[in-house]
Amino acid sequence: MQRYIRLCLLSFLQLILFAVLSAQDLRVATYNLKNYLVMDRYVDSSWRPAYPKPEKEKSIMREAIKEVAPDVLVLQEMGTVDFLEELRADLNHDGLHYEYAVHMKGSDPDRHLAVLARRAPYEVIKHKDLQFKYFEERETVKRGMLEMSFKLDDGRSFQLFAVHLKSRYSENKDDPGSELRRVREAEACRHRIIERTQDRAQTQYLVVGDFNDHPTSSTLRRFYRRGSLEIGTRVPAADSRGEVWTYFYEKESRYEAVDGFIASPEMYLRVKAGQGHIVDTPGALNGSDHRMVYLDL
Repeated sequence: MQRYIRLCLLSFLQLILFAVLSAQDLRVATYNLKNYLVMDRYVDSSWRPAYPKPEKEKSIMREAIKEVAPDVLVLQEMGTVDFLEELRADLNHDGLHYEYAVHMKGSDPDRHLAVLARRAPYEVIKHKDLQFKYFEERETVKRGMLEMSFKLDDGRSFQLFAVHLKSRYSENKDDPGSELRRVREAEACRHRIIERTQDRAQTQYLVVGDFNDHPTSSTLRRFYRRGSLEIGTRVPAADSRGEVWTYFYEKESRYEAVDGFIASPEMYLRVKAGQGHIVDTPGALNGSDHRMVYLDL
């Protein structure tokens, strides 16, 4: 009898060990591609109207993506669906296959959100109706917000909310850096996130993307808390040298941390080592003015 009990206990422990060893990390990354679309631009010191992103820049970005090999890749400044499929095909040719692709077109006619994934999302919602008051007008979050839900290896699930908030460019003299508009966009996104998570007892979620503002800004604080309600915490990230910037504005020689992740309290506990990573592949800034940020769950 004792021998039978020992055998059962041993089998049980082996099953636990197998489950632990077979569980795989889920790697999530965010990357602003810097105008992966057709636009007027300078190429090799020459002005090119209606010109696609140069192949050299695309190749550099693909190298960064291949180095990280994220399971879920959130993209900003993507052009049309055709450009997303081009990137997916090129990565596939290079040996990195993404079975799932989602493209979201908001009110911005040119720059869109997109996601490439190697794990199937079981729900996709494109939030295009996020409105807010801006001075005397009603405006819409320019790129919308893309929500995707994924299963984790332990059977639980999490929600991912992809955003690309308003840049600092502004034609409104009363809001010269678009700070007010960015805050209003953040509030509109936050309200919807609360509806989709807290109000439905969903406790595991990430807010991911290019926030176009620094970690202690009014914009980012909208995603941390609303009154007494704790919404999320920014996941710190650094490169191999300990530097934390994700964006370089060459015109003003300015380095900023504007890209990354905000994790719900419960989701934060799943983040490996409690921090993310910034890719500092040599020459990466020749592909985009942003650096890729990723974390492992």
